Amino acid sequence: MVHLSQREQQLPGSAIESILDASAKDKRVISLGPGEPHFGLPPPLLAHARVLIATSNHYTAPSGLLELREAICKKLARDNKIHALPENVVVTTGSQEALLIATAISLDVSEEILLPNPSYMAFLPTIELFNAKPRFFALHEEHDFEPNPDEIKKQINQKTRVILLNSPANPTGNVIRRKIMEEIADIAVEKDLAVFSDEAYERITYERKHISMASLNGMQDRTFTFQSFSKTFAMCGFRLGYVAAPEEAAAAIRKTHLYTTICAPTLSQKLGIKALQLPHKYTDSMVREYARGRKLVHSRLNNMGLTTPLPHGAFYAFSNVKHLNKSSTQFALDLFRKEKVAVIPGSDFGTNGEGHIRVSFATELSLIKEALDRMERFTNR
Repeated sequence: MVHLSQREQQLPGSAIESILDASAKDKRVISLGPGEPHFGLPPPLLAHARVLIATSNHYTAPSGLLELREAICKKLARDNKIHALPENVVVTTGSQEALLIATAISLDVSEEILLPNPSYMAFLPTIELFNAKPRFFALHEEHDFEPNPDEIKKQINQKTRVILLNSPANPTGNVIRRKIMEEIADIAVEKDLAVFSDEAYERITYERKHISMASLNGMQDRTFTFQSFSKTFAMCGFRLGYVAAPEEAAAAIRKTHLYTTICAPTLSQKLGIKALQLPHKYTDSMVREYARGRKLVHSRLNNMGLTTPLPHGAFYAFSNVKHLNKSSTQFALDLFRKEKVAVIPGSDFGTNGEGHIRVSFATELSLIKEALDRMERFTNR
């Protein structure tokens, strides 16, 4: 009989997997669950990928292709006001792998990291895989799910090593304002903490401007900036991301990367060089379409009685369903069974997500309209 570790058995299950699996098998289902763009690859990247295939069958160095890291450094300086050298950048198999390795090199057993609650479902399991200790600061609906620096400060103790931030945020759609970022930066400096800054949705914002933590005064030497090609260039399946970190930390990540996936896919890395040369019009056109979906989803959900703060970034709305069902999982399952609409229960994102659902508007507008009609019929019942 196969023995499974306690570590594996204690990882949380997710309703997302079963809902998305069922969605794929039933053509009648409209899924508002995906965490990825519904757009195809930008045409210049599609054409370039065909050319690259024949020369992409070898490993690269664990840190990634130098040409790609140089291009990333130019991008960071131009778009994020982060002045990094190629030695500060490690290219990984998606930014998720970068976060995994950064956790491994930053936290010993029982050392603590502060996490937002609710937050992206992979944060907590990643921490627990290394037997580090998560500690939470609550995000509140009445404050648009924006972190409160005072609450963060209250959670810090002698074992705290890292504060994790996600902006623009999954699942809430919040974009942290500069004033709040600066207050959190002051706390990190005062308490001598590192910051993990997950910025996968950096280019998908609406009224608010995305601020990179590492761009703030005194923060580049203590910030790990995680970014991705998945959302900006609709390259999810190419699994390409990176981290920009202080030089000593980047060297440790490079060393550890050799023992995870060795390197990010070579084809994806070469395509990433081309992606960073594209004009912003490709991403901007996606964001304009998301903005139409955002407006529709925000208006309709609130009109049907599901209180939903206006998302300032990413492509998610986070809606309160407590008055209809205290269990967000049961609400999502009932909606799926009765109306063939897939949404993600908020409980998948932490205890403070319970009583909410995540609705993705990274879906064709006509399908969003039909899904909302079905949801309204369901809530009216």
